[in-house]
Amino acid sequence: MPMLEAFGQSDCGCVRQNNEDSFLIAPDLGLYVVADGMGGAAGGEVASRLAIEAIEQVVRANTERSTAVLISALENANLRVSEIAKAEPSLQGMGTTVVAGLETAGELLLASVGDSRAYAIRDGELAQVTTDQTWVEEVGRRLGLTEEQLRNHPMRHMLTMVVGIGEALRVQTTSLPLTPGLRVLLSTDGLHGVVNTPKLAEVIKKPISLSSQAHYLIEAAREAGGPDNITVVLLRVTE
Repeated sequence: MPMLEAFGQSDCGCVRQNNEDSFLIAPDLGLYVVADGMGGAAGGEVASRLAIEAIEQVVRANTERSTAVLISALENANLRVSEIAKAEPSLQGMGTTVVAGLETAGELLLASVGDSRAYAIRDGELAQVTTDQTWVEEVGRRLGLTEEQLRNHPMRHMLTMVVGIGEALRVQTTSLPLTPGLRVLLSTDGLHGVVNTPKLAEVIKKPISLSSQAHYLIEAAREAGGPDNITVVLLRVTE
């Protein structure tokens, strides 16, 4: 019977003094989450932590494992982060991106908000399987801008959806069959924003432990300048 291995690691990077990322590995729930917080003072750290706690709470309270439950969990996170931000003046404006995986009998259900991503290796190729909720993806490409124009556009980092900011949350969902050999990377943009896809694939394909892969990925981001916090959760389906 296929088994799902998991490992996660987070690093401040080379510039930031504090880490606003959070991650969760909960094999008993089949739940794996990465969150990239943002906000003044300690807001980002609080937002990412609150979001993960709220997601875990909903999944733990449900015996069902479905996309609907995963969406509900992210909606609960949105409400929780928003409530705390309204109650604490110093935390106003905080929010977080989220990418979450939920294991079912035969699939890994994925849900995302913002620009934290899921990648998967299937048939030997690494591909992004979530869609960024950013100005580049949702506006720039539709305007027909070239890749070069998008890379240098002043709005290239603007998110169009964030957990904790706004009542209406648009959650992107997809799923992957849990077949032997499947490898999945959940990451914040502190990794995929500075390390290109071929390099990610090179590391994830290495026949080494997940902990070693995580180390190499974080080192690659740091060698690229490490301008942001770096968080990875790696999943691998084995026989």
